[in-house]
Amino acid sequence: MADAITILGLESSCDDTAAAVVRRDGQGAHILSSVVYGQTELHSAFGGVVPEIAARAHAEKIDLCVTEALERAGLALADVDAVAVTAGPGLIGGVLAGVMCAKGIAAATGLPLVGVNHLAGHALTPRLTDGVGFPYLILLVSGGHCQYLIAKGPEEFTRLGGTIDDAPGEAFDKAARLLGLPQPGGPSVEVEAKMGDPRHFRFPRPLLDRDDCNLSFSGLKTALLRTRDQIVAEKGGLTRADRADLCAGFQQAIVDVLAEKTRRALRIYLAENPADPVLAVAGGVAANGAIRAGLETVCTEMGVRFTAPPLKLCTDNAAMIAYAGIERFAKGERDDLTLMARPRWPLDNTSPALLGGGKKGAKA
Repeated sequence: MADAITILGLESSCDDTAAAVVRRDGQGAHILSSVVYGQTELHSAFGGVVPEIAARAHAEKIDLCVTEALERAGLALADVDAVAVTAGPGLIGGVLAGVMCAKGIAAATGLPLVGVNHLAGHALTPRLTDGVGFPYLILLVSGGHCQYLIAKGPEEFTRLGGTIDDAPGEAFDKAARLLGLPQPGGPSVEVEAKMGDPRHFRFPRPLLDRDDCNLSFSGLKTALLRTRDQIVAEKGGLTRADRADLCAGFQQAIVDVLAEKTRRALRIYLAENPADPVLAVAGGVAANGAIRAGLETVCTEMGVRFTAPPLKLCTDNAAMIAYAGIERFAKGERDDLTLMARPRWPLDNTSPALLGGGKKGAKA
C-alpha cells in the first residue's frame, strides 16, 4: 500500500445526517470516527420520511456532524487529504445539503472534493470492514434499493437483477403501517415476527416462476392487507398473536425470495470462476437477522464465503462514503465545484434501467 490516505466523508441522502473520518494505510482501512444524527423522532408522526423535514434537518446538523467527527478523530481539516460526499442517489434536498457543505469545506480549505455514489458506499463496505478482494457478489438491500451486483472494481459494477417495484425496506415500512407498528418498519416487523408462526399465514413468493434475478415486493403488501382485512372481518380485530403471525409470515416470504434469487445470482457469479467466491450483503435491511441467516444458509450450501458489515454500518453512515472516496481518490479522481447533486445515479450504466421509482430513493 502506498502512503496513507485520510478522508472526511459526509452522508445525507435520506434521513441520517452523518460524518466520518477514515484512513487507509499499509495495515488496511481504519474508521477514526463515525457520527450519525438520526431523524426518527422528526418523522414518527408521519409514518415515513418527509423529504422537506429531512432536508431542513440535514442543513441544520451537517456542520455540527463534521465538527464532532473531526474532534472524535483528533484531527483538524488540515490533517485530511480530501472531503468525500454523497452526491446521489437519494432525496434531492438532503443530498444538496451534504454537497453544498462539502463544497464549502473544499472552497475554504483547498481540499480536493470527491463525489461518491451512495450505492457504491454500501457496495464497497465489505472492503472497508473485511478487506474483500474483487470480484465479489454484493446484495445491496435497503429502504430504497435492492439489487445484485458483481463488484469488479471501485467503480465497475455489473447488475444481475434487482427490484422492479418496492424495495424490501419499503415493503417492511408499509407492512408496519398496515399493522399499526412504529417506524422504521423493518426492526418493528422483525421483533413481532420472533413471536409469531411463519407458517400460519402463507404469503406469495413473487417472481420465483421467472428464471432471473429480478425481485418484486409490492404484491406482498397487498396480500398482507387482504389477509389483515379478512381477519378483522371475521374476528372484529387483530389479536397480538395474529399480528405476530402476520409479521412472521410476511418476513419469511421476503427471506425465501431473497434466498432463491441469491442462489440464481450466485450461479451466474460462480460461472466466472472466482478463486475466492464471496457473497456480501449491505444496506439497512441487511441488519435483519432472519435475512442474514437465510443468506448464510445459501452460501454454506454453495460453498461461498458470506460476509456482512457490523449492524452500525448496515444503515446509512459516512464511514462507507469516506472509504468509497478513498477508493476514488487513490485512482487520482477528483471533482470540482460544479459537482451536482443527483436524485438518480445507477452503479451499472450499461444495463437497462429497472422499472419503478421507489418512495425512499430512486431505483438504479
